Amino acid sequence: MVQRRIGPADLVPGEPLPWDLFLADHSAGPQLRKGQIITDGAQLGRLLQLGLYVGAPEQPSVLRLLNEAAQRLERLLLALRSENNAERDVRDIARELLRALEHDADIALASILLNQIAGSYAVRHCIETALLAMLVGRSMHKSHDELLLIGAAALTMNVGMLRHHDSFQDRRGPLNDEEMRIVRLHPQESTELLRCAGVDDEEWLSCVLLHHENDDGSGYPQGRTADEILQNAKLIGLADRYCARVSARNYRRSIVPDQALQHIFLDQGVPIDPLLGEQFVNLLGKYPPGTLVRLRSGELGVVTQRGAGHVHPLSDALGAPLAAAQLSQMTPRDTGDSQFAIVSSLHEDDAGVRFSMRNVWGDEARL
Repeated sequence: MVQRRIGPADLVPGEPLPWDLFLADHSAGPQLRKGQIITDGAQLGRLLQLGLYVGAPEQPSVLRLLNEAAQRLERLLLALRSENNAERDVRDIARELLRALEHDADIALASILLNQIAGSYAVRHCIETALLAMLVGRSMHKSHDELLLIGAAALTMNVGMLRHHDSFQDRRGPLNDEEMRIVRLHPQESTELLRCAGVDDEEWLSCVLLHHENDDGSGYPQGRTADEILQNAKLIGLADRYCARVSARNYRRSIVPDQALQHIFLDQGVPIDPLLGEQFVNLLGKYPPGTLVRLRSGELGVVTQRGAGHVHPLSDALGAPLAAAQLSQMTPRDTGDSQFAIVSSLHEDDAGVRFSMRNVWGDEARL
């Protein structure tokens, strides 16, 4: 049943109600029960003024929440120099990202790999980094307030070089000395800009300042070492590096997830905090949601859940892409069954399949 707001004309005094009636978000449960006879006119009037509904509210779309958050973030960051109280607005955006994760974290993770978040690369990357950092933080049982702080810091980590970020994506060769100076100073520039915009949460500012520092002192901008770097700054930095690898750039293809993790852990020049490394591996696994894979059956598919146990087919056994009408009818493959075991991950250019996330994950992945 679709949610519908009712009015006084829907109610017959002295007759039992034909439905349960709810407030808009349903969180408080039924306000009036089916079969109840209304006797308190004043109470009913107050409830009607608030809004009484029959039926189920529309399920939120995770992709829509993420895209709306990205649009809000882009407007906010571009106008940050004229803001003097940005802290509330950034936290509100982080809260929407956390809402998306709580609704369906698998869809949110898949959106990172399937390039479903709209906007410039600079803004998308901050949204994606915040999503992953908050999800890892949640798996570490960090509090709600701490998750919002992690999200807010990740959303604003690059604001100091926002106007340069997309132009860097067009470079075919290495950055010049001036561009490298901008990159190495952007944590400090971002921190100072946030202070001017009204952010006074010192842990938030420290996470932004320190998210490119490394335990061995090889990071920037200050060359801090392990004990001087907040764990949440390390968490954001690791999410930043992973998301940068799995996202396509103008000058290179994206890297498939299992290889991206290998790159991070095998990069001897950048040490990884062992605890955080373990959390990332446990959360993402080799094939996180959104990974395109080839199955032993010959089918191509997309991983739909963490743990890689379920893969939704995107092609037949000969590799021919399925039509959109077929996709929503397909039964997910259980990769625990040997005939449907994952043989390899695939880059989207090599897979040659195009599909709507809605046809795989349903209405919660509608744009």
